Amino acid sequence: MVVFWFLLIALVVVVAAVALFVAGGGSGAALPEAAADRTVWPLPADRPMARADVETLRLPVALRGYRMAETDDALDRLGAELAERDARIAELEAALAGAQAAAMAGGAKAGPGGSESRDRREDEGEKE
Repeated sequence: MVVFWFLLIALVVVVAAVALFVAGGGSGAALPEAAADRTVWPLPADRPMARADVETLRLPVALRGYRMAETDDALDRLGAELAERDARIAELEAALAGAQAAAMAGGAKAGPGGSESRDRREDEGEKE
């Protein structure tokens, strides 16, 4: 029975000492500021993103997953650059289709066996 009372008193003393230490702030010095849980933005600001940039992108993690604001910013930028590239591709494809149509129309009129080419050769033959 003496051992029981000894252990009970020792437990109360330890709990009281820990409570005083935590309540008193330990050494009295203030805790240092926590480092921000944000990474240096790895996406290039001076050029469009490349596949390697997207592959190396690591979004900062928060308590319950990713930081929503930074994730949204990265996805918004990716979406905007993809839309810009899609528009440029569509513009270039339209220009290429127009150039091909003009070449086909010009080739049919002045092609090697075209009637316009034959008429021109006959006119040149009469002048000589």
